[in-house]
Amino acid sequence: MKTILLIGLGRFGRHIAMKLNDLNFQVMAVDSNEERVNSVLSFVTNAQIGDSTNEEFLSSLGIGNYDVCIVAIGDDFQSSLETASLLKELGAKKVIARASRGVQEKFLLRNGADEVVYPEKQLAAWTATRCTSEHILDYIELDADYSIFELTIPDNWNGKTILQLDIRKKYGINILGLREKGELSMDINPDTVLSKDKSILVLGKQKAVQKCFHI
Repeated sequence: MKTILLIGLGRFGRHIAMKLNDLNFQVMAVDSNEERVNSVLSFVTNAQIGDSTNEEFLSSLGIGNYDVCIVAIGDDFQSSLETASLLKELGAKKVIARASRGVQEKFLLRNGADEVVYPEKQLAAWTATRCTSEHILDYIELDADYSIFELTIPDNWNGKTILQLDIRKKYGINILGLREKGELSMDINPDTVLSKDKSILVLGKQKAVQKCFHI
């Protein structure tokens, strides 16, 4: 089980703590605000009130013992930058930091962060793509070309098998699974029949998916 150091417990950090708790990860949560620390106590393994830009305080947490350090500070970029840099200096194995602007992303990557998340940008892209078609239920961009889409079944696919549609050969799209009544099944084969009461999970190039589903 991975151990996570989570620094910054605003709304973004709190949601991370809640999700990590759902996934049964061991989490040490840190914030300089006592109220924020108290708000996540039921979701984390341990929590401390402290200044993450203070090298002595960070060092006392045993940075090298964590598999991942997440810097979720959103309201003070200077603190976020200093924290990411200090974490790396203290032997952090992996540092993931939050950015709220493109220029912040560049500085963080140059000063200790191994990866940067940009929630506003990522959510904007998701929302824009989601709104382009009534077929799209969910969307995950893997890189500049490939994405995973969850889509409703087109009318002309209703009652047909995966083999009959042959979208892998025609469009280079792989069907990963089907969702019915909220339950996702990856147990599919060429004879699996598609129906309007299900949604489909597919992997492929975005342009190919758009063409196939007329998005």
